[in-house]
Amino acid sequence: MIDVKNLWKNYGNKVVLEGINVSVKEGEFITLVGASGCGKSTFLKLLLGTETASKGSLLLDGKPIKGEPDSDRGIVFQQYSVFPHMTVLENVIAAKGFAEKGITGLLWGRKRKEAKAAAERMLDKVGLSSSSHLYPHHLSGGMRQRLAIAQALMGKPRILLLDEPFGALDPGIRKDMHALVLDLWRSEKLTVFMVTHDLHEGFYLGTRLWVFDKLRHDPQAPDAFGAGITFDLPVGQTDPKHLETIEENMKEFSHD
Repeated sequence: MIDVKNLWKNYGNKVVLEGINVSVKEGEFITLVGASGCGKSTFLKLLLGTETASKGSLLLDGKPIKGEPDSDRGIVFQQYSVFPHMTVLENVIAAKGFAEKGITGLLWGRKRKEAKAAAERMLDKVGLSSSSHLYPHHLSGGMRQRLAIAQALMGKPRILLLDEPFGALDPGIRKDMHALVLDLWRSEKLTVFMVTHDLHEGFYLGTRLWVFDKLRHDPQAPDAFGAGITFDLPVGQTDPKHLETIEENMKEFSHD
């Protein structure tokens, strides 16, 4: 589904990613871990289309990924990307409206009726049916993330991008969100890329875990080299020693 060939990304003289070569089949759940600043979120932006590669190629079904977000890709951020002046139901209907042609995102008549029915079904899937009349400020953090996920899935994307979506949630709520995401991944037949700082979360949720780290280091020129994928691990076949190695590498990277 996705082929990455000799991918580089730099901002001026600062190299963020370098020499990434990897392929992903449809339906995989990829978790991305690594220290802060190692390029995980940059890679997600390249998949979304809000950033372009400096060198190399990023292909979807054999063709270059479009240079702007489209219905193939939905994204959920750590910060809740919902409209505060709209109810839960209106937020999800709006996600459908913005997928239509035009700049207002407004729906009328039959289209609005169909969008409302679809939004109600999606809210049922994410467990927010009873909260459809509430505004975002009435919701808990976990409920707001459920709403953001519902928005992202309204366009029926093939690829769901999650950028540390549970980083601000307490452990109990995170556990519930894990169950929700795994259920949606299976029921909606999604291909998922999820950035997380929690190594154990990465192993629990993913079918593959990628570790981003610098391939080369130069103390005199810390920005001269970027990160690559140093581990590509299938879940369930991981030597416990890998966990120790990865955790140590993440600590070292954070001090660079």
